Amino acid sequence: MSVLEANKVTKQYQMGEVSVDALDNVSFAVEKGDFVAVMGPSGSGKSTLLHLLGGLDEPTAGDITLANRPISKLSDDEVTIVRRRKVGFIFQFFNLVPTLTAAENVALPLLIDGQNIKKYEPKIGQLLETVGLSDRADHKPDQLSGGQQQRVAIARAFVNDPEIVLADEPTGNLDSKSGTAVLELLRQFCDEKEQTIVMVTHDPRAASYANQVVFLKDGHVIQNLTIGQRSGDEEDIRAIMRVMRELEL
Repeated sequence: MSVLEANKVTKQYQMGEVSVDALDNVSFAVEKGDFVAVMGPSGSGKSTLLHLLGGLDEPTAGDITLANRPISKLSDDEVTIVRRRKVGFIFQFFNLVPTLTAAENVALPLLIDGQNIKKYEPKIGQLLETVGLSDRADHKPDQLSGGQQQRVAIARAFVNDPEIVLADEPTGNLDSKSGTAVLELLRQFCDEKEQTIVMVTHDPRAASYANQVVFLKDGHVIQNLTIGQRSGDEEDIRAIMRVMRELEL
């Protein structure tokens, strides 16, 4: 069953008198439990696509269906509710609230949605345990390393049981060891909880943790690649790099 579908999605930006296509007639579907990596050079439309998929921006043409809701046909208020309850976001620069503790940052989507935080305390604790930060629950972001902050962000992304998690370069601001830990966590959520993830990345090694790689160039999907081992396997990394060379990415 498709959790997310993009159907002939186009996004144009007006630059003076010139219209620029950031995305042109892009179509693909993401099934429940899939981990999809989106790759392409700078300016290929990766981040634009992620913003459209998460309802952060509207397509110029085409349709996006998320959790059986045609978000491109909903009102702004309806899109906000779908985004709040059905989508988790992970960003390159963590986007934690500096005055809140790790536990409070994890709880933030529930707070914004008007939920009773007390009721969710066991779940918040469980998520912090899953990401290895039970002993850091009361620490604020400036007391945490970059890798620890990103793990808090991962726990936050999954706290509302989203239909899909959208990750924009989640390892881009981390050292190799911390980046690997983050990728292994995302893979774990996929394998053990059947969570669905779409991740934008420029890194073939990060993409090798996915089970499908979508390649973008000049606003077009130009190839899909199915991955075998899904765990940073060297053979998968070589396969991804081979496609990148062939497509001159």
